[in-house]
Amino acid sequence: MTSGKDDEEFFRARGFGVKIGFGDRPALIVIDMIKGFTNPDMPLGAPLEAQMAAQKPLIDDAHDRGIPAIFSTVIYNEYDLKDAGLWGIKMKGSLTLKAGTEAVEVDPRLGMLPTDSLLVKKYASCFFGTDLVSRLMNQRVDTLIITGCTTSGCVRATAVDAVQHGFRPMVVREAVGDRSVPAHEQSLFDLNAKYADVVSLDETLQYMRTVGHNAPR
Repeated sequence: MTSGKDDEEFFRARGFGVKIGFGDRPALIVIDMIKGFTNPDMPLGAPLEAQMAAQKPLIDDAHDRGIPAIFSTVIYNEYDLKDAGLWGIKMKGSLTLKAGTEAVEVDPRLGMLPTDSLLVKKYASCFFGTDLVSRLMNQRVDTLIITGCTTSGCVRATAVDAVQHGFRPMVVREAVGDRSVPAHEQSLFDLNAKYADVVSLDETLQYMRTVGHNAPR
């Protein structure tokens, strides 16, 4: 078992962390950037202003270039949170994510448009129990640009499921956040080693602005 600075070299020497690379047809997903998560005063909230500042140009470019933009939210409809299953027991903050409350609304600072997709989920991964695979396949998407929160939870789960379903997961470092800095950094390290490419905001914007299948609206 290694630790600290030895990790990166150990993993590289054993063949981890090989670049997947961007594909030809991207979609952007903005995971759970809802008021219940972006308001630090809420039980599940955290200060995510820096992440929103990084997400905004990605969203704007997706709109300008005709790249599908998908926003996810978590909504529980049953008054006793039965539709949250065991997760609702493990994480009591889920009680704040009830249908009809402001907590489940996408933060308006991100500029979501009526033409963007809204994905409603119950659990961590944007793939679990949703029609995300069908949506992506219908638009012939091969690359999923991943942003949102939290890095150690819903971002990680979505990235792992993306690669398992045959999509190229690109996690934008500056555009994902967590309540815990150590959890954030360790999750990015592990994702980059095994499941996804952790990419910079600049290289992602350059890719989105030059990828061939889309054109400015």
